[in-house]
Amino acid sequence: MHKRLLLIACIFSQVLVNAQEIGVQLYSFRNQIPKDIPGTLQKIRAMGIKELEGGGSYGLPLADYKKMIDDNGFKMVCVGASFDKLQKELSSVIAEAKAFGAKYVMCAWVPHKEDDFTVEEADKAIEVFNTAGKVLKENGISLCYHAHGYEFRPFEGGTMFDYMAKKMNPKWANFEMDVFWVKHPGQNPVALLEKYAKN
Repeated sequence: MHKRLLLIACIFSQVLVNAQEIGVQLYSFRNQIPKDIPGTLQKIRAMGIKELEGGGSYGLPLADYKKMIDDNGFKMVCVGASFDKLQKELSSVIAEAKAFGAKYVMCAWVPHKEDDFTVEEADKAIEVFNTAGKVLKENGISLCYHAHGYEFRPFEGGTMFDYMAKKMNPKWANFEMDVFWVKHPGQNPVALLEKYAKN
C-alpha cells in the first residue's frame, strides 16, 4: 500500500502540514479546468498545493500544458491511465508519464458488470496490472490501482480486495487509497493500511 497520500477532495483553505506534501487529483477540478486551464492551475497553486495527479493536456499541445505546470511550480507525481490503455497502448502511457516526469501511473476503474464484480473480472484485472506493472517498473514507473468500493464485496472469507491484494505482485502493481471509497463500503482505512503495511 503506497504511503503517499494524494488528497482527492478539493481543498478550499490554506493548510499547514508538517508531515508531508499535500497533492490534489486534477479530476477534482474536471468542471473548472476545461473552462480556464491557466486560471484553474493558478487557483490550485494559490491553495499551497504543489503536487498533482493528472494526465492528458486538456486539448493543449503537451509541451504547452507541461510549461503551465512547470511555471506554476507543480510536480506531476502521477498520471492516470484507463484499463484499456494499460492493455493496448502501454507505450503511450509510458511516454506520457515520462513527459510529465511522473513516477506513478494510476488506473481508477476495472470494467465490470454494473451490479457485480466477479472473480473472473478480478482475475483479468490482476493479469493486466501485473503485466503492465512489470513493464512500467522496467521504465522507472510504479503502477497503482485506485479502488472504488466495489472491490470490497465479500469473497472467500474476506473481500475481493483481499483476493486482489494476494494475487497482485507488489513488485509490479499496488494500490492507491481513496479514503472515501474505502470507508463508503464499510471498511476501516487505518485497519486496511495496517493489514497491508508490508505490501
